[in-house]
Amino acid sequence: MSEQSVPRRRIKTLVLAVLFGLFAALTAITAYVELAPAIAQTEGRVPGGTLGTTSDAELWRQVRRGVTGTVSIPDQKAATLVQSEGDNWRAWRNGPIYTVGAAAFWTIFLVVFGFYMLRGKVRIQHGKSGRTILRFNGVERFAHWLAAGSFIVLAVTGVNMLYGKHLLMPVIGKEAFAALTELGKLTHNYVGFAFMLGLVMIFVLWVKDNFWDRYDWGWIKKGGGLLFETEHPRAGKFNFGQKTVFWMVIGGGLVLSGTGLNLLFPFQWATLSQMQWLQAIHGTASQVMCMLMIAHIYIGSIGMEDAIHSMTSGRVDENWAREHHAAWFDEVKAKEAEARRQAPAAAPGAPAE
Repeated sequence: MSEQSVPRRRIKTLVLAVLFGLFAALTAITAYVELAPAIAQTEGRVPGGTLGTTSDAELWRQVRRGVTGTVSIPDQKAATLVQSEGDNWRAWRNGPIYTVGAAAFWTIFLVVFGFYMLRGKVRIQHGKSGRTILRFNGVERFAHWLAAGSFIVLAVTGVNMLYGKHLLMPVIGKEAFAALTELGKLTHNYVGFAFMLGLVMIFVLWVKDNFWDRYDWGWIKKGGGLLFETEHPRAGKFNFGQKTVFWMVIGGGLVLSGTGLNLLFPFQWATLSQMQWLQAIHGTASQVMCMLMIAHIYIGSIGMEDAIHSMTSGRVDENWAREHHAAWFDEVKAKEAEARRQAPAAAPGAPAE
């Protein structure tokens, strides 16, 4: 086999993955265009065909305006007889959130897989030195895994609520699916607070290191050193890619937290119509976050050698730190040297520590 055959095969795999992903996305969009319109928006026909002397157009005109009566009980929502925005919400949930969201998920998965086939694992160019340096302390690692672990639980239970009826229920049956989904819904409700706590912690701990600096443009020009086997650009504790992920997580997490609290405590801060669209926003934002996490998990695990250790033991090899975060590595080493210079000299004859 020639030396050029392996890169060519990888390029072909990447191209096929991208094309297949685009095909899946186009197929989902086509399905949405054909299937998404709600019943009330389809050719104006009234289900059942019973109208008496009223025309289709007149009946649906009244439905789209909504019908509200009066009630003597404190709950004024009970006076709503027809709330037509619910039909729009159903069309959005069963349309783009369901179909386009699924296609986008598999598209990003295939793109990441294709990138791995083309680039392979990002290795430490100079090999491991055998010496390690502390990258994240225990509190930082706890905050990361609290946010990450709770997000995974929320993602799994949320996916079940959206797709489980069509994917899981036919396999395990209605009774088992109902019990599992009820448990998942309760878990989703309570684990959401753990995610919010983790989000606050990582913001407080890392926001000072995630403002853009003079190294970021160099990182962008070199593609972070990820696209090609070249020298990695200098970066501080976090590079431009990590900073972008950080702010997307914070922004997306705020959207999920705000909409999630409204869904946990319905009608406290939103009307019925607003509740429906908050649910749609929650579902859309969660799928965007899931796609972002696929890329994040890949590069932090199998995509880059030694990267996973920064969030397990908290320590990374010095050569890894020097190659990927040279400015931060130099700063840490300078502080260590300054601390040694300022340390009092040991008394003559005293044992070394």
